[in-house]
Amino acid sequence: MSTTITPVILCGGAGTRLWPLSRKSLPKQFVPLIGGKSLLQLTLDRVRPLGPGLMVVTAEAHRFMVADALQKPPGAAQVILEPVARNTAAAMALAALLSAQNGEPEALLLFCPSDHHIPDAAAFARTIEQGVAAAEGGAIVTFGIVPSAPSTAYGYIEHGAPRADGALQVERFIEKPGADKALQLLMSGQVLWNAGIFLCRASALLQALQQHAPDILAGCREALPAQVEPAAAAQRGAGLQWVTPLPGAFAACRSQSIDYAVMEHHAQVAVVPYTGAWSDVGSWNAVAELTPADADGNRIQGQGFAPLSQDTYIHAPHRPVVALGTKNLFIIDTPDALLVAHCDCAEQVKDVVAQLESLECAQAVIHRKVARPWGWYDSIDLGERFQVKRIGVRPGASLSLQKHHHRAEHWIVVKGTAEVTRGSETFLLSENQSTYIPIGEVHRLRNPGRLELEMIEVQSGSYLGEDDIVRLEDAYGRVPVLA
Repeated sequence: MSTTITPVILCGGAGTRLWPLSRKSLPKQFVPLIGGKSLLQLTLDRVRPLGPGLMVVTAEAHRFMVADALQKPPGAAQVILEPVARNTAAAMALAALLSAQNGEPEALLLFCPSDHHIPDAAAFARTIEQGVAAAEGGAIVTFGIVPSAPSTAYGYIEHGAPRADGALQVERFIEKPGADKALQLLMSGQVLWNAGIFLCRASALLQALQQHAPDILAGCREALPAQVEPAAAAQRGAGLQWVTPLPGAFAACRSQSIDYAVMEHHAQVAVVPYTGAWSDVGSWNAVAELTPADADGNRIQGQGFAPLSQDTYIHAPHRPVVALGTKNLFIIDTPDALLVAHCDCAEQVKDVVAQLESLECAQAVIHRKVARPWGWYDSIDLGERFQVKRIGVRPGASLSLQKHHHRAEHWIVVKGTAEVTRGSETFLLSENQSTYIPIGEVHRLRNPGRLELEMIEVQSGSYLGEDDIVRLEDAYGRVPVLA
């Protein structure tokens, strides 16, 4: 592509419609859904060839998962860490303001959601190229998907006549319609699905925000720091810069989508159709369609079996799951939660998650296996006064120097080598060796080797919560948590 474009990946959202695989602590864009890669990794692969620069807007809580994805392969990027979610208008405003702060107010910014599946990267790049002339002329260009069915799951864009710059003029944006209205729109031949992908100059977006949502722009301008923070190597961020908006100012910013805040009111909005394969992977229906069906319409991922069944989707990566004589079902199996739903109820999964969250069900929000900047842990058993975890530590990584007021820990190395700090002593443990950390003892675990360290941790004590951690030193800049 001859024109330099800066991709901006919008990496927010909770992904609750794909529960229990996607949860607030691990939204769908971070889940390895397709070919062992996450949707975020696939998005990065697709947009990196478009230009040397890259921005990502994500939640502060997902800092290390984003940094990890950006290192596969390693690349430079500015990562804007939102302290609270404030929808797409604020996220895009921050990116445009940062571009201007970088001395590039006329840069072409390509805003892409991180959770879409677009398998043909070359066709995607050609479509973006078709919108460059309109964007360079001052328009905000959106990209619409040529509809294949009268879907009620997407918003629509009604377009008018071709413009001189090669794009189509946008007549109006239409909210998700009912079935009858969706069929009527499809038959008109004048609509596209709204994919939420935009191309524009940073200055053009800032002018549109100033005209239609000046309060959002002012709030983001006040929140954006004057300097950015280079990411430390220990934070899985070589080549990255963290940009953290001021929490108070950003929290006061109005939360609204870019469609409502700007696009529905702005005169200079154009659209370019995309004719290739596309999915927002927004429901289990969409996920199921990514897997080929057998002769009975069943789609199987992992260890699923569907004898005498029809039109059943099974996601079973961990253990055998048998659906006998079922029809029109989703069966999603994870180590700590199971979803069985009729295919017609895919859009209601998010409502069930909200109900589980209101009941303080931990599985509504977090997985049993939890990502950490140094690796991961998996809570494999829990009882009165004890908990058992599998822990994986990346090569060269270490946990914080810490202590616990209410629990003791036993560590058993099952793979790799562990460097253990316990009080005033530091020593190595090899496979099948173990040690004991008494209550209140200062300790640290580090992986000095080149392979992942894996160990079993048995906690015992009167309180086993994650907030019983006093961090004394930490390589990842985390705020100490006091018991």
